[in-house]
Amino acid sequence: MEGNLRWMALTAVAPVAWGTNYYVTHAYLPPEHPLYGAVLRALPAGLLLLCLCRRRPHGAWWWRSAVLGLLNVSVFFVLVYAASQLLPTSVAATVMAAAPLTMMLMAWALVSERPGAAHLAGAAIGLGGVCLMVLTGDGGVSVPGVLASAAAMVVSSCGYILAKRWSTGADVLSSTAWQLTAGGLILLPVAAAVEGPPPALPASALLAFGYVALVATALAFAAWFAGLRRLPAGTVGLVGLLNPVTGVLLGTLVAGETLALQQAGGLALVLLGVVLGRPARRPHGPAGHGPRDVSGAAPTGTGARPARRRRRPRRAWGPAGPGSL
Repeated sequence: MEGNLRWMALTAVAPVAWGTNYYVTHAYLPPEHPLYGAVLRALPAGLLLLCLCRRRPHGAWWWRSAVLGLLNVSVFFVLVYAASQLLPTSVAATVMAAAPLTMMLMAWALVSERPGAAHLAGAAIGLGGVCLMVLTGDGGVSVPGVLASAAAMVVSSCGYILAKRWSTGADVLSSTAWQLTAGGLILLPVAAAVEGPPPALPASALLAFGYVALVATALAFAAWFAGLRRLPAGTVGLVGLLNPVTGVLLGTLVAGETLALQQAGGLALVLLGVVLGRPARRPHGPAGHGPRDVSGAAPTGTGARPARRRRRPRRAWGPAGPGSL
């Protein structure tokens, strides 16, 4: 239990950092360069981790890095950048709150982990909460921004489940470096073709990109993929709820955004839906000796003593002397 809590605490670094990324992107980064924004977030982080791990992809990890880099980095970063510029921080983060439920559905489709009735009920409630958050009726929510945030959620959920499925054959730091580097290299020629030369950035934007690349990308993705390897996908998805919580808190406390009562109710429904859709715990055996009680050992549960008793008949040969053998 303590080991799982430690891994959950490490994994929590990622959604907290991602929640701050919405505010930093919205407040300090240029809105007219989403492609270069994604490149400057991914490529420096990937090259830094690559220098730390000093390992190249091998075998199937060449094409796996390209696929995961496309999903988890190239497409995802561009969509998140666009959503952060088009939506208030609190709304953009709350749309991503449905990611845990989306990950459960992706796990059903990709690794045959079928969700139960509680999972489906949680998905319905969470969807209703997202609708309350974005359909405020005051004209302040951008439909393209909502679509970009929802698409980012779906793409990243698919990429995360694939990363969990392909977790063998490479350590966390190396696979994270390969994904970020591949995603940045895929985006670089696209950004040059669509947006022209790189933009001139003021000092505040350079510092913001430094934070986004080092903390909200390199550190956050390494912690996230480490958690995906050692915790169930549903548990990691639930930890991801710290993303919208952080985004909403920063949006209201730092950015001065107002959270309407309808939006607060939508956020509460999202949290309720994810709690209802949490993975069910299997009951343990009596007195905490489940593994030994079902192993076919004697009811006493001592395990080693029955084996010793089977060797005792050999002692009957002792009085006859060694020659009896």
